[in-house]
Amino acid sequence: MSFHGPAMEDLRIEMPKKKEQLLKKRIAVLMGGKSAERQVSLRSGARVITALQNLGANPISIDPIDEDWIDQMRAASIEIAFLALHGKGCEDGTIQGVLDSFEFTYTGSGVLASALAMDKVMTKRVLSTINIPTPDYLSMDAALDLEAQCEEAADRLGLPLVVKPTSEGSSIGVSIVAELSELKRVARKTQHQFGAGFFEQYIQGKEVTVGLLGVKKELRALPVLELVPKREFYDYEAKYTEGLTEFILPARLSDGLTKCVQEIAINTHKALGCWGVSRVDMLIDADGQPYVTELNSLPGLTELSDLPAQANEAGISYEELVLEILASALMRKM
Repeated sequence: MSFHGPAMEDLRIEMPKKKEQLLKKRIAVLMGGKSAERQVSLRSGARVITALQNLGANPISIDPIDEDWIDQMRAASIEIAFLALHGKGCEDGTIQGVLDSFEFTYTGSGVLASALAMDKVMTKRVLSTINIPTPDYLSMDAALDLEAQCEEAADRLGLPLVVKPTSEGSSIGVSIVAELSELKRVARKTQHQFGAGFFEQYIQGKEVTVGLLGVKKELRALPVLELVPKREFYDYEAKYTEGLTEFILPARLSDGLTKCVQEIAINTHKALGCWGVSRVDMLIDADGQPYVTELNSLPGLTELSDLPAQANEAGISYEELVLEILASALMRKM
């Protein structure tokens, strides 16, 4: 993939002094962890490390799967943690809370925003208070009869419908179900495997995603990316297997709808209290109505990930993207 924007030699020459000082700080890239997205995180982290090295920094990698990872951070006198972590336990406020407790500066959103964004049902509740459209849903209640809940969901939401874990990322565990008998089987599996889940209205239409960069007045939406998976939908395999999804940049939307989608993404980011970077996923139905399905507070940064592709379309190289995310960590305290 080729990148637009200045060559790295020019970037170093033009880089403001504060950015040169930023790259001299002791930086750790947190990658790996224990989530189902460990391998994706390792790919993101490796690419971030290479980018930081290209920029002139000397980062180290830290894997929170190690019991002594905080001791490693302290021993290296880390000043900024770049979070290239994904999934449950890594972007749900858990790691963020530990880093806050030990007073480490880190990239991405804080504890509350991370926890809200990871919990898809809580995200929907927040969005509904400010009239941001999201598909209708029904939570699974472990204390009630699951088969009866499946029948209620089919009656209220219609078939087909979507079954999702409440707190997982990258479409892990997501199923589209067209038959009631299959719905009952999938719901039992979801509840057993993930503990909590919900039924969601199926929206047929374009799958799009919008990356957000910046803080405060500098927050802006990147070009809208349209995703055309070769599978039933943009699931985990389609996201991380080369050739299984076509990226259309910019998305095939009118100027007015593009602006609307970007505004919804910005408002979603703000509503959840996110910081520095995020990615908002949406479905757009046949009538041109966008629906927010989720916000990813630590978007993937692999060679196949959405956010770097959107940044590239906006003329932002991968190195510049990493640098801006890194710089946003320090701005949290300003």
